[in-house]
This record gives sequence, structure tokens and C-alpha cells, in this order.
Amino acid sequence: MRGSAALLAALLALGGCKAGDQGGDESGGSGGGGGGATASGSALSAVSSLTVKGRAPKTGYERSAFGSSWVDTDDNGCGTRDDILKRDLEDVRFRDGHCLVASGTLTDDPYTGREVRFVRGRSKVDIDHVVALSDAWQKGAQKWDRDKRVAFANDPLNLIAVDSSANRRKGDGDAATWLPPNKAYRCDYVAHQVAVKKAYGLWVTSAEKDAMKRVLGGCPRMKLPARSG
Repeated sequence: MRGSAALLAALLALGGCKAGDQGGDESGGSGGGGGGATASGSALSAVSSLTVKGRAPKTGYERSAFGSSWVDTDDNGCGTRDDILKRDLEDVRFRDGHCLVASGTLTDDPYTGREVRFVRGRSKVDIDHVVALSDAWQKGAQKWDRDKRVAFANDPLNLIAVDSSANRRKGDGDAATWLPPNKAYRCDYVAHQVAVKKAYGLWVTSAEKDAMKRVLGGCPRMKLPARSG
């Protein structure tokens, strides 16, 4: 999957994202969660660069259009799901010594603010696509080739470990239809959605853009995040 990794790096470069200082709101907090570095410029100003269109039909959408779940796009020997678990959990224990996460703790779930225990096989932790695959499909991704969709589905910028019940309630909602119950994380959450949509050239609906501006208007110094590492 080296081609997908190279494509991902190129897409982020085109999106104007580069590693920098940690972002935050006006109080300096990052909001927790995504583990990304920041690019120059605020997330609020970046919203204006997003194309506005209506939502396209969901016709033809299947999870398989974005490749097999949790492939190893960075060639580190571990699937993307385990990479994100290692990044976001505390007190991680491995089944195989380095890759397969057996257990850990999501000490401050970004969506609910609660502590959630991860145990492989009976987990209450999901890996969420901050911009849902179905939402992406209806806003440009159906026209992409397979390699770009695989890169998108496995991009750490767009992935976060969260409480599974909150994730199921989110479904494929965008910023206009769903926001995390944990209000302290909303700025970070929407900033990540803006960064992902900017990097991949996905459009937003008018209602979605208004919702993004409303949330980020409360944290105008929140930096636009970018993929770290």
C-alpha cells in the first residue's frame, strides 16, 4: 500500500497542511483526541475555502468502495485500527508484543468526556471516521479512484478512538446534524472535519458550512490540524 501512503502525503500537501505547533482554543487547550499537529491559519478562516454544494445521492455507496477495513497503508506492519488504538489509548497492552492491542483505556473520550475501557473482542471503543465515509461519498468521494478512497479511509487525521455508543448515534452525520455531546471537544472536532474536507477536496452543504462557522466562531484561534508523523 505504499502508493496509498504517497498519495496521502501529496493530498495533505495540496490541502495546505503542514506540521506545526499544537492547536487550541483561546485558552490554549487542544480539546483532546485526534493527536494531530497544526497548520498555519485558523480553522475558522479555512471554512471559507470549502466548496458549497447540495448533498449528492447515496446511490452506490458501500463500505468496500473504500477498501478493506483497516489496512496497513503506512507499511509499519500494523493495521490502521491498531495504530489509532495505540495513539489514543493509555495503559496499552499488546497481544503480540507490538501491534495487536489487547487492552487499554480511553481516559477522556472526546465525544462524551467519560473514561472507556477497551478490551479486544468485547470493546466499548470504536475507531470513528470524523468525516464519515458515507458523508464523503455524497460530497465528492464517489468520483475518486480506489487508491484515494483507501487513503482517505485510513488517514489518521480523520480517525479517532471514541465511545462506541456515541459513535453509533452519530452515524454518517455532518456538522449540521450531529456534534459531540462533550461541548469541550466540539471546536477540535469541527476543525478536524474542516481539515479533512480541505485536504481531500470534499464539499460541504450550506447548512454544514453555517454549523462549522457557528462552532468555530466560539474558538477563533483554533488552528487547522494536519496529520502528524
